[in-house]
Amino acid sequence: ARTDIKRAELIWGIVYMPSPLTAEHGQRDSNVSCCFGYYAARTPGCESAQNATWFMLRDAPQPDCNLRILRECGGSSWIEGDYFHGAPELIAETCHSSTSYDLHQKKDLYAAAGVTEYVTVLLREREVRWHRLVGREYQTLLMPPDGVLRSVVFPGLWLDGAALLAGNMLQVLEVLDHGLKSPDHAEFVARLAKSRS
Repeated sequence: ARTDIKRAELIWGIVYMPSPLTAEHGQRDSNVSCCFGYYAARTPGCESAQNATWFMLRDAPQPDCNLRILRECGGSSWIEGDYFHGAPELIAETCHSSTSYDLHQKKDLYAAAGVTEYVTVLLREREVRWHRLVGREYQTLLMPPDGVLRSVVFPGLWLDGAALLAGNMLQVLEVLDHGLKSPDHAEFVARLAKSRS
C-alpha cells in the first residue's frame, strides 16, 4: 500500500524492510541468478526468476532467486494474475544484512510452504549452505570432498561454492556444464517432457 517503499517482505505476519544492498551482495545474487537461468535454459520445463514476490501460505516473501518446475510438468507453483503462488522447488538467498531472518524466519516459512531445497550464500561467513527439506525441517547437506554441491530436485544443477564466493564465474559455469552433461540431467529432461505430454 506504500508506494514510497521499494522493497518489503511479509514473513509470518511481520513486515521486513532490508537494508541497502552491498556491491558484493548484488554481484553474488547476480551470479546465482545466472546459474539458475542457465540451468533453466538447458532444462525445458523449468523456469527461474529473481527478486519476485511470492504469495506463499499467508505471507509474501521476495526471494533473491528461485528455480521451479512448471506446473504442467509436475511443479507445485503457478502464476496467478501478475504474481507467483505456492512454493518453488528451490530458493536461494544471498545473506549479509538479512542473515538473521534468512536463516530463521524465512527459512522456517520456506520449510512450512514446502520449498524442497534452500540455498544460502553467506557473505560474512564465506560459506554456501544447501538445505534439503526432510519431513518438515531442513537438513544442511555436507560439503562433498570436491566442493561441488549437487541438487537432488534438479539433477545436473551443480554449484562450486568456493568459486561462487570468489566471483570466479568461469569456474562456476564450467562445473555447471559438467552437471548438464550428466546422464541424470538427460533423464530429468526426458521425465519433464513426458510429464508435459
